Amino acid sequence: MRVDTLVKAAVAALEDIKGHDIVVLDVRKMTSLFDRVVIASADSTRQSRALSNHLQEKLKTLGARVHGVEGERAAEWILVDLGSVIVHVMLPAVRKHYNLEELWTPPPRARRRRAHGAATT
Repeated sequence: MRVDTLVKAAVAALEDIKGHDIVVLDVRKMTSLFDRVVIASADSTRQSRALSNHLQEKLKTLGARVHGVEGERAAEWILVDLGSVIVHVMLPAVRKHYNLEELWTPPPRARRRRAHGAATT
């Protein structure tokens, strides 16, 4: 399954169960392990389990492979490994604490300054 299709299906599955503050990050330039990171918030551990379960069921029916799931027992932060896409379902306090958006967002590129008085040809 194409990465874009996988991401769209994952986001749709999260939206079905009222996941919110959904963010998709392109991390291809930062790691070769996966291409996209999807982060969503849930209001309770019950909702985070429901989001994770619905996500897995929906993607399996579309033919995607779920490589692994971590954190379902505590359900404050559940990671679903879809191969080229990693989905994090987190409670807001956990999400704020770990701030994955900042971790997986590349720093802004420094602008090169032209030397003052440099000759142009």
